Amino acid sequence: MISKKVKDVKEALIGVKDGMTLMLGGFGLCGIPENAIGELVQLGVNNLTCISNNAGVDDFGLGLLLQGRQIKKMISSYVGENDEFERQMLSGELEVELTPQGTLAEKCRAAQTGFPAFYTPAGYGTEVADGKETREFNGKMYVLEEAFKADFSFVKAWKGDEAGNLIFKGTARNFNPCMCGAARITIAEVEELLPAGSLDPNDIHVPGIFIQRIFQGTNYEKRIEQRTVRPKE
Repeated sequence: MISKKVKDVKEALIGVKDGMTLMLGGFGLCGIPENAIGELVQLGVNNLTCISNNAGVDDFGLGLLLQGRQIKKMISSYVGENDEFERQMLSGELEVELTPQGTLAEKCRAAQTGFPAFYTPAGYGTEVADGKETREFNGKMYVLEEAFKADFSFVKAWKGDEAGNLIFKGTARNFNPCMCGAARITIAEVEELLPAGSLDPNDIHVPGIFIQRIFQGTNYEKRIEQRTVRPKE
């Protein structure tokens, strides 16, 4: 069985360069590739186009890349928790392409499965559809959306094996699975890396054929984006 294991995050990110388009899994701060983002900061790569559901918070997740002005363009669905993102967008420093959440997921999945484009009713009649082909099916209008084209995809899983098979935990099973195999190279970081054959095939969410490199991550913070607690009585 082919081993996809690499020594660490530094080896995993070999080949990442300025100007590339990157996919990053996660939802809010749940299931984000923390180690890969930290290494991108250390590498100092710039002029990146990042595809992610959201842009983290000011001092964590993709917010760290925004602090260093490393992101040129952000393709996202929700961006409401990051003041620096808001500042850069309103000042014109950051190019932003807001995409309906389901469309964002489907553009990843289309890239993963090899479909160049698909029709969706989401966004018809809004700015989302500007400049895009539209077509009527059974009396309803649809917008043609093209699959994403990315150089690297970074995902975070709970468990994985050296063959690249992945298991996600809870709501971390969000944008991560559909980003696997959706870029030229997919890099998975996992909390626990096991020998090939250790995982029950019935539990695997993403097979290793979609993964090119895998490593065991360290020091996960697992922050909570919005904490709501009941006041003391």
